[in-house]
Amino acid sequence: MSDDWDTAVKIGSKTRGGGGQRESVIKGKSALNAAMRTGSVVATEKKYAVGNAATKPGPEGQRLTKVDRSDDIVKVNTVGTKVGKAISTARNNPDSPLAKAIALREKTEPKTVTQSQLGAALKIKAADVAKFEAGTATRDGRLLRAMETHLGVKLTGSEELIGTPLPAKGKKAAATKGDSSKGESSKGKGK
Repeated sequence: MSDDWDTAVKIGSKTRGGGGQRESVIKGKSALNAAMRTGSVVATEKKYAVGNAATKPGPEGQRLTKVDRSDDIVKVNTVGTKVGKAISTARNNPDSPLAKAIALREKTEPKTVTQSQLGAALKIKAADVAKFEAGTATRDGRLLRAMETHLGVKLTGSEELIGTPLPAKGKKAAATKGDSSKGESSKGKGK
């Protein structure tokens, strides 16, 4: 019992007493290299919200955080059968922008686009195009927007708009509206 009176309890920041190194966050490559040279234990962690992403959080980063924290099996976001059917229908349409570009390059009449031709235009494999058409591919916004451009149909956005033709852009689209073509011709005559 007399031993209890002789020991002192330390409270505060100096309680460690130099037993080991403290954990610290290293910013910069030079500090990281210095820590590695000294033989310190170096661990890295993936941060989902860095820089501008911290001010504008994306849903995919939040979903990955949810998947990371979950112990259950989480279903992968796929494109779905509606998007797959829209891709297949647009690919088999000879009036798609990609079919017209291929026909212009080969100096032939526009035909349907093969999966390998679409894959070559998107810089992906034909098997990946087949997965998109089956609706089992993982949702990739960049690839879907590129497919929209090449096929000329809407593949992202609300369910009602998927498969509808993209609105025309540029001078030709303005001329077909009628209102803007009159405004442009009156400007040209005045000067």
